[in-house]
Parts: sequence; structure tokens; C-alpha cells
Amino acid sequence: MTSSTSGARAAELAPSPAEPLRLQVLTALALHRMATTGQLRQMLKPDGSRQLFSRVLNKLRSTGFVDLTPLPDPGRSRTHAWYLTPEGSRLTRDLPVLRGRPPYPITSTTAASLKTPHTLTVVRTHLPFAADARRLGHEHGPWDWTPEVAHPIGEGERTVADAVMHYTIVNSEHRRKLRAFVEVDRTTMSSERLAVKLIEYARLFQYEAQPAGRRRPPSTGPAWLRWYPVFPRVLFVLTGASRTRLDNRISDLQAMVSHHPLVTALAREVPLGAAVLEDIEQHGPAQAVWVPLAGGEHRPWTDL
Repeated sequence: MTSSTSGARAAELAPSPAEPLRLQVLTALALHRMATTGQLRQMLKPDGSRQLFSRVLNKLRSTGFVDLTPLPDPGRSRTHAWYLTPEGSRLTRDLPVLRGRPPYPITSTTAASLKTPHTLTVVRTHLPFAADARRLGHEHGPWDWTPEVAHPIGEGERTVADAVMHYTIVNSEHRRKLRAFVEVDRTTMSSERLAVKLIEYARLFQYEAQPAGRRRPPSTGPAWLRWYPVFPRVLFVLTGASRTRLDNRISDLQAMVSHHPLVTALAREVPLGAAVLEDIEQHGPAQAVWVPLAGGEHRPWTDL
């Protein structure tokens, strides 16, 4: 397929429920990097059958746009994760929902398998928010969750959020727009390294980009104002360990809020919360399953 043909095909793709399912699937894999058949069904068409999605995915695989990698769990040998091939990545790179996003090619099953556990857990975290939005009549869909978003924090460094979420609460005639940085912790790093993410967000909150030159111009405000009208709340979602261990990690996050001056200042201005993924899945993120990192009783993420 030539690049011009690929571009023409990509121009036809739009992240809309009115589009053919195969185009929605390609868009979802381009944005979310990887997903299982079940996750794609929950994300795009919860009332659709698994067989429908399997047919669409197998057709896309036969045409060379997607491929799959088995999940590492031997007890789930028939389950696998889907991802775009280089050709599929080229096909979708001009989608409006992906403008400004760096390419994310996966060139082999081996490369895909290395990314599978974390990527699928991030998708898993997104799904309860989408289900809540459908149930409550709010606005939050597959394209309102952007994985791996990087921002500069000064000194040539940057922080990368596992996802940025956009969510609109619709209540009668009132609309409340919320945004969140989402950090997904599978208990694969030390508790201290997890808590350091709060320092990175505190640095982002204060960071002001300085253009090159001898004269320092008047400040235009924090750099994050380039992307957000209000600094997004920060949500930590934890899984992969016993309840006691997860509770201890949340306590360490709270200790960072209490003891680090930059994080303490952040917590005065920005809602910070943590929850266990299994609680979110069982009860829904709109329930009182979130621990405010600045202290207080459990509450919904919207009330942190």
C-alpha cells in the first residue's frame, strides 16, 4: 500500500460510534496501544457480542493491520492482546484524535509482549470510568483517555502520566468538566519510587518555561496552562498485591503529601487521591472508594 493510499484511508477514519466497527477498533488500538477482545468490546460496543469483535479483528489481522500476542497467564491461553502492525500504525497516524501524538510502532510479538501487562492494566483502569459515564449520563468515552502523556518539569526532565482523563459531569443543564492525571501502580516498583511521582507533579505545577535569551520576559504563568485551564487532579490506582500492602503504599503517598513541602503546596491546590483497582471495578469510581491523600474520609473521585 502506498503512503498516499494509506493517508486517504486514514482520512476516512473518525472516532465516532457512527463509523464502521473496524474503523473504531483501529482508532482504539492506535490510541490505547493494545487491548484484548473483551476490552475493545467494553470500550466500543458493550452490547455487541464477542464473536462480532473477533470477526472484525481477525479480518484486520488477515489484511495486515493488526496482530496479536498471547497473554502470559498460562491459565488464559486462548486470550491475547491486539496491537497495530507498522502498516496499521501508518494507516492511523493522521487521525484527528492522534494529532500531536508521537508514533508508537510495535514491530514484533516480542516487543508487544514486553508492554502487555502494564498497557492492559491502564486500559482496565479506563473501563470502569467509561461504564460509570454510560450509566450516569456523563460524557467520557474511548477518546477521552490518552495514555502516556509527557510534560516538561524543568532541568531537561519530564514527567509521563500513565494516562490523562477528560470527564464531563452532566447534571440537568449544568456541565462540569474534570481532568485527571492517572497513575497505575502494579506494585512493580518500590513504594518510595511511586511516591516520588507526587514530587514530579508538584514540579510540573510550579514549572514555568523560560525562552532562550539574555533578557527574561515577564512570566506567562506555569507551563501546564498551555494544555489545561485548570491543573488536573492526580489519581493513583493500585493493584497487584495484598490489601495490606496496597494500603501501606497509599499511606506512603499520604506521608509524601505531609512531609515534602512542594507536594504539600500542591495538595492545597490540587485534589489528590488513591484507590484500589479491584474496588473501582466492583463498586465504580463514582463511589466512596478513593482515599484523599491530604487526609479525610473515603469519597468519590469527583469529590476529592
